[in-house]
Formats: sequence, C-alpha cells, structure tokens
Amino acid sequence: MEDLIKKLQSEITALEYELHVELPREIARARALGDLSENAEYHAAKERQSYVDARMSQLRKRMREWSMVDLSKIPRDRVGLGSEVVVLDTRKDEEITYKLVASEEADVNNGKISTTSPIGRGLLGKVIGDVVKIQIPGGSKELEILKLSTIHDLA
Repeated sequence: MEDLIKKLQSEITALEYELHVELPREIARARALGDLSENAEYHAAKERQSYVDARMSQLRKRMREWSMVDLSKIPRDRVGLGSEVVVLDTRKDEEITYKLVASEEADVNNGKISTTSPIGRGLLGKVIGDVVKIQIPGGSKELEILKLSTIHDLA
C-alpha cells in the first residue's frame, strides 16, 4: 500500500510542476502570439490546464481514501486487498499467481489484478480449497485456490 501512495504522490508532484511551471509558460508564449480567439496553442494549453487540475484533485482524493484504509478490517484468513493468491485454472490445468491490488496498481502482465476486476471480485473473501467460477469477457474461468498469503502475511 505504501507503493501505491508513493506512486500517487509522484504523479501529483509531476502534475504540480506542469500546472505551476510548464503550463504558465505555454500560456504566456501563446498569448504573445496575439489574438486568443483563434489561437490553437492557447486553447490547448488552457484545456490541458483544466485536465491537470482535475487529475490532481482526483489523485488527492484517492490518497485521502487510501490513508484511511484500516488494515485491521482486511481479513487475515481470506482473500482481500493485498493478498497474493495461487490458483489452479482447472480448464487449462495451469497454476497462476495473482496479487490483488487497487485499480491504480493493476498490471495484468505482472500478475497484479484489481480487486474490482472480474477475477479480483470473484476471489475476494475466498479461502484455500474454494473453487470459483468467474465470468470474464471471453467466457468463464474456474479457479481453485491453492495458496494464499494475505497483506498481513506479506507485511
């Protein structure tokens, strides 16, 4: 979870620099070109400024939400946020390891899936030995939970 907060803070810092240093320069340069009503550079910079401001608000809100996550409410014996789960895809007879993370950290290629993804939602609250049928965009998967390490075990 600390990695997520660092990632959010890093993005906020970069956006603050863009908002307070780079964009004012671009806007000033565009203003110097004259008539603002038909100045594409000016309008693009102002549009980017609005986007950056909105994104920073969104990131700050997420940081506040994550700083209030109560680890004591995350189960110690069931799949939850931060859990690392080894499952058997019963149809392919293949073991897969997933780490359940927040949507900002999701990276399917590295086995990090969001708790809001179909597989993440399907695994939440399950224990070793459970077999879960999960609807995914390409059909369905049947996964048996073989191993589980919760956020508490991994800390």
